[in-house]
Amino acid sequence: MTPNGIPPEDGEPPQRVRITGPQSGRPRRTSVASEIDAQTAVGEIYMRSLMRSQLRLALGVVAVLALTLGALPVLFRIFPGMLTARFVGIPLPWLLLGLVVYPFLVLLAWVYVRRAERNERSFNDLVGPR
Repeated sequence: MTPNGIPPEDGEPPQRVRITGPQSGRPRRTSVASEIDAQTAVGEIYMRSLMRSQLRLALGVVAVLALTLGALPVLFRIFPGMLTARFVGIPLPWLLLGLVVYPFLVLLAWVYVRRAERNERSFNDLVGPR
């Protein structure tokens, strides 16, 4: 039988009919990843959120850096005796700027990378598998 109820003629294959469901009017659920890939307004909000959290982290690290290393010249100015103080025959400013600063910078960089990766993992968990 054909879709209109007429039997097919001999040797002619039957026609295929596609049956679809009714349109529901509900919007199709999309994933966060597809929103980001499509560059929709929602995807842009998610990306802005990630960039804002990374910026907040970077500004926090810069603030810690400024308050600690930036305070050294202020300390030298307030306490002039620090400029002439010696530890094991080496001037204290040289020790602070030559030995203490670099491990501190490495530690600060390590903390920054760990937290930035944590932000990205949280974002990936939110986005989910593609």
